[in-house]
Amino acid sequence: MQLKVFLTGATGYIGGAVADALLAAGHTVTGLARSDEAARKLSAGGIAPTRGDLHSPASWSKAAGESDGVIHAGTTNDGRIDQEAVRVMLDALRDSGKPLLYTSGIWVLGDTGGKIADEAWPVNPVDLVAWRPGVEQLVLAAARNGVRSMVIRPGVVYGRGSGIPADFVKSAHETGAARYVGTGQNRWPLVQVDDLADLYVRASEHAAAGTMFLATDGSGFRVREIAEAASFGAGAGGRTESWPLEEARKTLGAYADALVLDQLVSSEKARTTLGWQIRASSLIEDLRRGNYAK
Repeated sequence: MQLKVFLTGATGYIGGAVADALLAAGHTVTGLARSDEAARKLSAGGIAPTRGDLHSPASWSKAAGESDGVIHAGTTNDGRIDQEAVRVMLDALRDSGKPLLYTSGIWVLGDTGGKIADEAWPVNPVDLVAWRPGVEQLVLAAARNGVRSMVIRPGVVYGRGSGIPADFVKSAHETGAARYVGTGQNRWPLVQVDDLADLYVRASEHAAAGTMFLATDGSGFRVREIAEAASFGAGAGGRTESWPLEEARKTLGAYADALVLDQLVSSEKARTTLGWQIRASSLIEDLRRGNYAK
């Protein structure tokens, strides 16, 4: 069945990949566009633009309600504003049975202490995303109000030469060494952006109401290993540099604490219930090939 999906973040990193995957699957996409330039970009990509902003739900609530489902892949990084936007989306779909998919992230889990977390793992979010669990619960609870609501928690997203790993390449180019925060012995749960987008499509089409999925590839590379691969790919000979956490906090604030989380995460639920598969090359391969250095 073809869906007409209202997508926030359609011009962004994750949202752009989700839009491509939806179109490839035969669905149609209406994307939220904050500017005329963004609207033109969406139109050029076969996406119908809706001019509006997450700060102003009145500008897009009608489009959300007229859709066959909503994927919220954008964020203002302001918990109050994002929660209000989600409330409007849920109200627009109330008693419809239509899907709403909310994008959270694995940083709400906190450090997993060397154990493998799944969807039942208790939340312990770092300060940067302390507001997200509340929004997750708002979304999941909407299953009782006739919304086929779902939450996806992506790992650290890579691919298409973008995402957090691009910062390693940038520092290697600028200083001759890929810089990471902390000791680099912590592990990141990773997911390639096109594999992630495939999960969004599968969930939108088939997942049950009130469902949560963790989205990672199961690799669990240590951050220093990732930085080293980025350094090789950027032509810096594998040189890396540690940025002490206390120093990094002065520049990055709460983001620094998210970057030093040590996490192991299972995505078995997505694989067994939706047939989701990892198809992309690993981040280490991607970086070493120089795909981020172009």
